[in-house]
Amino acid sequence: MELLYTTLLYLIQPLVWLRLLLRSRKAPAYRKRWAERYGFCQNKVEPDGILLHSVSVGETLAAIPLVRALRHRYPSLPITVTTMTPTGSERAMSAFGKDVHHVYLPYDLPGAMNRFLNTVQPKLVIVMETELWPNMVAALHKRKIPLVIANARLSERSAKGYAKLGGFMRRLLSRITLIAAQNEEDGNRFLSLGLKRNQLAVTGSLKFDISVTPELAARAVTLRRQWAPHRKVWIATSTHDGEEQIILQAHKKLLETFPNLLLILVPRHPERFPDAREMVQKAGMSFTLRSTGEIPSSSTQVVIGDTMGELMLLYGIADLAFVGGSWWSAAAITR
Repeated sequence: MELLYTTLLYLIQPLVWLRLLLRSRKAPAYRKRWAERYGFCQNKVEPDGILLHSVSVGETLAAIPLVRALRHRYPSLPITVTTMTPTGSERAMSAFGKDVHHVYLPYDLPGAMNRFLNTVQPKLVIVMETELWPNMVAALHKRKIPLVIANARLSERSAKGYAKLGGFMRRLLSRITLIAAQNEEDGNRFLSLGLKRNQLAVTGSLKFDISVTPELAARAVTLRRQWAPHRKVWIATSTHDGEEQIILQAHKKLLETFPNLLLILVPRHPERFPDAREMVQKAGMSFTLRSTGEIPSSSTQVVIGDTMGELMLLYGIADLAFVGGSWWSAAAITR
């Protein structure tokens, strides 16, 4: 099974390159740093530290309290944070700044993964949620590097799919040092797949440990006074294609009853910021772009949140929030 998996992964690489090129049409960042995706670290990293992988934005946000705790407990150890998307990369750099090093995690090809590990040489690897890459797990196991899956979750549907892999899945789980599950249900699903009891801990969700600093709270209060001192504000974040149209229709309807209502619209992926702007224009609504720094006037109906690293700040302005991905199971998120 491992050989088949690796062979298929090599065979689909031309399709992977094509996908990167197609995505780069709207998000030019996908054209950059390809070498990192094959284990050649272009950004400086310090070896002999902690490696934390968070695939994209949601996992990176959840990792913030964990990284802070690691920095406090192990101040002398360098921390390298990896992601797999430009959005996640920008969020990691925004959240952690110079406190950590950042590179892309390479594709799960044996050569790329070994090249990467030879450079980073981590003492501990922490993977957020349930990113189980067989060749990475095997390489860490061979090097005797502890692997922890933090904030782990496993849906019933995913567990049924993994169960079909039988011995392959059991071998994979046996190579993991610890799985810190979000709840008992998630933990029991891992156990049903062959995880041993001494490899499991139920720790709750890290997302409940995210704290708002006094500085951030003060900024939110100031921005609310500037934007909407006498208006109600609602925010729609992490929205996907198809959701913005529904949200804008709902906002238009709400404006009939609440003419001063302000909507903050934040698409999930930065490459869709121009799409959101076009949709708002087609809906005939007045809007401002957060990236311009323009303060909404009393007639502004929508603010498009087209910046990175400000989601918590924008949440602090709103009276009510909608989190996207909740209308279609394929896009569902809990972030």
